[in-house]
Amino acid sequence: MPTVSLAEISPAIALGPLDGRYRKDTADLVDHLSEAALNRNRITVEIEWFIHLAQNSVIEGVRTLTPDEVDGLRAFAADFDADTIATLAAHEAVTVHDVKAVEYTIKEALVTIGAEDLGELVHFCCTSEDINNLSWALGIKGATEQVWLPRAKALIDALAESAGQLAEVPMLAHTHGQPATPTTMGKELAVFVHRLRRQYERIAATEFLGKINGATGTYSAHLAAVPGADWPQIARTFVEDRLGLTFNPLTTQIESHDWNAELFADLARFNRIAHNLATDMWTYISMNYFKQIPVAGATGSSTMPHKVNPIRFENAEANLELSCALLDSLGSTLVTSRMQRDLTDSTSQRNIGVAFGHSVLALNNLVKGLGALAINEEALAADLDGNWEVLGEAVQSVMRAAGLQGVPGMDNPYETLKELTRGKRIDQADLQTFVDGLGLPEERAELLKALTPATYTGVAAQLAESEVADWKAVSER
Repeated sequence: MPTVSLAEISPAIALGPLDGRYRKDTADLVDHLSEAALNRNRITVEIEWFIHLAQNSVIEGVRTLTPDEVDGLRAFAADFDADTIATLAAHEAVTVHDVKAVEYTIKEALVTIGAEDLGELVHFCCTSEDINNLSWALGIKGATEQVWLPRAKALIDALAESAGQLAEVPMLAHTHGQPATPTTMGKELAVFVHRLRRQYERIAATEFLGKINGATGTYSAHLAAVPGADWPQIARTFVEDRLGLTFNPLTTQIESHDWNAELFADLARFNRIAHNLATDMWTYISMNYFKQIPVAGATGSSTMPHKVNPIRFENAEANLELSCALLDSLGSTLVTSRMQRDLTDSTSQRNIGVAFGHSVLALNNLVKGLGALAINEEALAADLDGNWEVLGEAVQSVMRAAGLQGVPGMDNPYETLKELTRGKRIDQADLQTFVDGLGLPEERAELLKALTPATYTGVAAQLAESEVADWKAVSER
């Protein structure tokens, strides 16, 4: 039996891997989606609402703030630190209410700057969710724009670079795991660039909504306290101009979280495309289409010294699955609230950072994995040369076109090529002999006889290069 409780070791041992083993990959999210970040945002929102009301003389007879008082309040929010966290914790231990703890902490700060006479303007006409929804919106916006999107861009950048370099490198394609019409490695990677780019642009265009309209979304307390004020407009200018969010004009007690679900669905879709990339790259490695560049001192297996495992892609696979599971759960949970309000969202939202964390960790691993690969052109060429039967598609297509143009003897081209190639291996000589016996016009026959699996790639290279150029235009905006 263990004699030491690990839970009592100092410094504290993390329960989850995102705050333990993988901390360096996910630490940037702490500034946006941790409990401390939520409280820092709450203080910011409360202080900005306080300043907004005071500086716009919303309540007649209430003095405005001096420039020094404004600076002092904003400095208090900006200087959020361990002492602030301790103060909040002390208040919450008494109030058993996290937002009320924020209110009391700010009122104490007012005393230090000599503005305690305005203490009742803190949290004026607000319900907790007025503060919470705006704080979460700021946190999610920061995490998306400052952490997640740069990681997603790094992945697409790495893919686009490889797609451009490998645009003309032919490879045997596989459909249903069987040899199929050749393509180029660059074109196949460009497909992922295109798919991920579309989701990236959707996520980059996300609207982060917020509201500040009282206990049931009716501005009732606001109008009772200050009947002559245009409260919807005051709320709109606060949300949009001071916080940089999009105003939601019609809600219950809570902001409906629909935009959360929309964003999480887009993030999950990006994740799933990245998951498809991870499994395809793993498969290409297993087929020897890519060589893995060994890391000095690294071990692939504890017993098989020859191994270099595709661990980056496997790690990404698992973390993308975890991220998607959380994002799916969050998206389905957050859009439902009983009547005006229940607290299921409060518990759920505290896992948003975990969902982002697993995605960020996976994206980092995909970039590292791609950076540790080298194309194996010899293996690609050997696979192409061993599958001449894939040119049956080209031959039967030429026969179809010739038959439509009146060339005799072109009956049943698909069936003819099926008889030649299905379930059989043929070589260049077999194919050329077959073409010679078809009776095609000489020019078309010579074109087919000159064709090889390595040259039967259509416009794959151009498609890859075009997509790389399109992504470059997006990434430079």
